[in-house]
Amino acid sequence: MPTGVHLRDARQQLFDAAERVLLRDGAGGLTSRAVTDEAGCAKGVLHRHFADFDAFLTDLVLDRAAELDARARTLGESVGTGTVAGNLTAALTALFGPVPVAIIPLITFRDELRARLREATPGGGIAILAQITTAVSGYLAAERALGRVSAGADIDSLTLSLVGGGHLLFADRDPGPPDEAAVGKLVTTVLADVVRR
Repeated sequence: MPTGVHLRDARQQLFDAAERVLLRDGAGGLTSRAVTDEAGCAKGVLHRHFADFDAFLTDLVLDRAAELDARARTLGESVGTGTVAGNLTAALTALFGPVPVAIIPLITFRDELRARLREATPGGGIAILAQITTAVSGYLAAERALGRVSAGADIDSLTLSLVGGGHLLFADRDPGPPDEAAVGKLVTTVLADVVRR
């Protein structure tokens, strides 16, 4: 194993290496050794930049959650344009990409990671799912304010149905992620009684 490899932006390179390991080997294969091997550096490099592996994972999740926030803004910018179902179908497909879907089990099964994420974002729910939930809820509320979603629509229940259903669709990626038609069917079914025609 090379020990003298210089990493220009060590944190970002380690995050990118962890993402590749996570996508290839799943949450169970994500170890500090797997990350440093993938990055082509000594294990000590990771510990030079992070107190321990859970600190590294916390920063990784927060970094990827921030990227998701940027994607979620696109949904907010679509308020009042296109169709509500079309906008949500496109958003769920983008937000439940391979990296967010791979990170969710990592958070679910690592108690220390969940605890650190709760400290970093109090009241924020499970990172990644929280970002998606906030984006969908905000979008539905804005569309309701424009009258494109009925005034009596229960935004919280609609959001839970869309995010939970979307997660279930995308979590089973064998043989691959769902196509747009499957996501669209979920969205139109959930919204059937609340979208104004």
